[in-house]
Amino acid sequence: MARSVSDYCLKTIDLFLLSDRAPENSMGLSDLDGFLTGVVIGPKLIMPSVWLPEIWGNESPNFKNTKEAQTVMSAIMERYNEIIRGFQETPPHFDPVFWETKDGLIIAADWAEGFNDAIELHRSSWQSLYDDKRGLQLLNPIIVLCGKQNRFRDRELEAQLMAEAADELPASVMAIHEFWASRRLPE
Repeated sequence: MARSVSDYCLKTIDLFLLSDRAPENSMGLSDLDGFLTGVVIGPKLIMPSVWLPEIWGNESPNFKNTKEAQTVMSAIMERYNEIIRGFQETPPHFDPVFWETKDGLIIAADWAEGFNDAIELHRSSWQSLYDDKRGLQLLNPIIVLCGKQNRFRDRELEAQLMAEAADELPASVMAIHEFWASRRLPE
């Protein structure tokens, strides 16, 4: 699916996050995309003043000037708004930014870690999803990709589950969005 956010916008974010001006514990582009998705579809509105510091690992980025700060922050907000628009469309759509190797292998673990970071911002507000049997199943791809399952001794089985989790992730995220759409907590 083609993105409406320009490649330039995503490249701007990626280049800054990889630069030495971004704090060492900053998210990468895929982490950021998962994080923003979790913030957007979660159970309650989280203001940018709460989630923006998380992108930088709660440190301050060292922008070289005001123009760079405006460009990077605008690009982040544009991606955030694009995710919102995608989930507001009928039918909703979801176009995650996953890493891809040169040989076409999709790597979704960083994205899942970012999504999990969004959950951890207000973990208690996500509890009803964890308490719901189907809701917990929806989280399985994220749990597996984050390496939080800790129950597999068989490396082949673990690799298979990882591969399936990446494929199942988009459908799970759409279903999590639907779960919260009717249960959104008041602001």
